[in-house]
Amino acid sequence: MRRFLDRLYLAAGALGALFIALICVLMVGQSVLREFSVRTGAVNDVVSWFCAAAAFFAMPHAFKHGDFVRVTLLLESVSDAWRKRLELAALCVASVAVSYLAWWACKFTYESWEFNDMAQGLLAIPMWIPQMSFAIGSVLLLIAVLDELVLVLRGHTPTYVREVQERHARGDFSSDV
Repeated sequence: MRRFLDRLYLAAGALGALFIALICVLMVGQSVLREFSVRTGAVNDVVSWFCAAAAFFAMPHAFKHGDFVRVTLLLESVSDAWRKRLELAALCVASVAVSYLAWWACKFTYESWEFNDMAQGLLAIPMWIPQMSFAIGSVLLLIAVLDELVLVLRGHTPTYVREVQERHARGDFSSDV
């Protein structure tokens, strides 16, 4: 199961990176095509959807690798026992919050499909298609948060803490800047 989940988070991160690369290609392509007086208005719609897809698909990977913003000032000043309690509390709150997000993201996407909601921009496509990245990314983030909660309940160091410690041990402090 561990291997499957790690690959799932890696795939989600790769998909987020792919959407970032596609945004780059679309933006450069749009700039070049404008020089030849080719209209590219719908590209803006696609780029905005790809921005959301990049963000939501990248979240589970970023969370698991310690790339989310965490305020560790309090955690660094308490004992190991209190640190574990505070990590558990934070993960419980995160589980509730991300569950709420995932529920409403899926409900929102389903309702767009149910009511055949269409995009209002130059590219008229069913809205549930670009909204799927919101729903899937939210569910994957929920899985990642619950995965961390289970690890901490079993007495393990959170993956996001271990990843940062390993980077620091290699002398890589780039994520702290």
